Amino acid sequence: MLVGGVFVFVSLDPGRPIQHLSPRVMVREREGITLILPLDQAQAHGLTYTFRSRLITLNVHSSLAAVGLLARVATALADQEIPINPVAGFYHDHLFVPQGRELEAMEVLRTLRLSASG
Repeated sequence: MLVGGVFVFVSLDPGRPIQHLSPRVMVREREGITLILPLDQAQAHGLTYTFRSRLITLNVHSSLAAVGLLARVATALADQEIPINPVAGFYHDHLFVPQGRELEAMEVLRTLRLSASG
């Protein structure tokens, strides 16, 4: 499922407060805090960002212990030279793909789903 809106990746210093921001994803790393935010939110707060992307949520309720699902998806997209930044949620896997490549990525995923069910 293609989620509406454009998302971007932002890196903040580890001690910087993130109030007034509503990230779709937040990852704390030693070097800083990575936020994946809607583009308009990053712009409104004057944040430096990278990787304008679209979000695709896989409609498969995947187990956190599943083996190979994301590898198969990543391989199919890599075969078409479509980069992804995956995020695993409790119920679904989410793929951030470059803005402008989302429809192509969706077609690859449809084809992958058809080949798996046939």
